Amino acid sequence: MGVVWITGASTGIGRALAERLAREAHQVAISARDASALDEVARGMPDRLHGFPVDVTNLDAVKATAAAIATKLGPIDTAVLNAGTHRPMSLERFSSAALRDLIDINIMGVAHGIEALLPAMLARRAGRIAVVSSVAGWRGLPTSAAYGATKAALHNLVESLKFDGDRAGIRFQIVNPGFVKTPLTDKNPFPMPFLVSPEEAALRIARGLESDSFEITFPRRFTWQLKLMRLLPYRLYFPLVRKFTGK
Repeated sequence: MGVVWITGASTGIGRALAERLAREAHQVAISARDASALDEVARGMPDRLHGFPVDVTNLDAVKATAAAIATKLGPIDTAVLNAGTHRPMSLERFSSAALRDLIDINIMGVAHGIEALLPAMLARRAGRIAVVSSVAGWRGLPTSAAYGATKAALHNLVESLKFDGDRAGIRFQIVNPGFVKTPLTDKNPFPMPFLVSPEEAALRIARGLESDSFEITFPRRFTWQLKLMRLLPYRLYFPLVRKFTGK
């Protein structure tokens, strides 16, 4: 896997994945906005975990960070663009400003990472870019208008890039987790079926990065149930979601 770059690596899935890959002897560049949090993560394995603070909403900063990683560690072989956030949005609290914030982080943050990575990967005709999305992007869910919209956009983005990526020797992957126990999901006021730990999520993603699969999704029992729900007509889908969410 060579040199790995993980954004959103100070907490949750990103941190657990960085620590797992470092234990597997990879050189891992970790990025997030909070430099002190990155320092704390890197202290566990300073010879394999390397902090590169960056705000993913700033394209120039992301490009500079990718260049700095390549200078210090070598060419980036695998990137996991994981930085993102969630903000529940009810009808009564609908806010275009909140939607714009999530677009800047969840969509543009990924786009900036891809733009920063592509020149070197295209020149080498090699590389892997995995984008962490969510099953929330598959269909509309209560209070998920902003978050779900950004994740749906990531699905389309990565699916579209895969065609040219295959011809250019660059493998694109999409990561669609179910519920993972993180600081974001800790705020959810509803039951979360098949909740997995960040460590379990990291294991599933790490194994997926070693495969040729386009999609990395888990836990399979839950996510495949949701895949089937994508096929339901609206007259069945909306009542079913209301029943299970109380919305």
